[in-house]
Amino acid sequence: MKKLVLAVAFASLSATAVAAPETFNIDASHTLPRFEYNHLGYSFQQHRFDKTSGKIVLDRAARTGSVDVTIDTKSVNTGFALFNGHIQAEDFFHTEKYPTITFKSTAVKFDGDKPVAVDGNLTIKGVTKPVTLTVTNFHSMPHPMLKKDAIGANAVAKVKRSEFNMGKNVPYVSDEVTLSIAVEAVKE
Repeated sequence: MKKLVLAVAFASLSATAVAAPETFNIDASHTLPRFEYNHLGYSFQQHRFDKTSGKIVLDRAARTGSVDVTIDTKSVNTGFALFNGHIQAEDFFHTEKYPTITFKSTAVKFDGDKPVAVDGNLTIKGVTKPVTLTVTNFHSMPHPMLKKDAIGANAVAKVKRSEFNMGKNVPYVSDEVTLSIAVEAVKE
């Protein structure tokens, strides 16, 4: 009986050692946060941010993790310099006063060893609201060029821009905005 108890104790210790959290640094060259909204009913416009940083921590065996992302609001890219300036102004992102958007997770939900949703706090223009990012794609494997473990994911959420003090031109320009992020991260 003692041998069985010892075997179980050693097995759980070795399982704990194997199931350590892994930290991944966001690869800014392969991470692209985007936002989409309805413009006057004519079309859904899509814009992006070109500078993003942060960390993702995953413990797939324990089904826990964290996500911490910072987006540089001055890197907004609409494809048109004049419009970039327009949405960086006080009525929208107000980048002079609020140079970043942040997302800090409060929980990561798993299906098996894959994350499927990330609950967290999204802060835009100094306003923080709870948001759930639905993970639509997740992949993990050794990076073929960097020779390090890497992860990638796509996630999406819907928010109301008026809740972040950016409600100018609602309802002509939709209040509901779809946020999506394609992210890749490399293990530290």
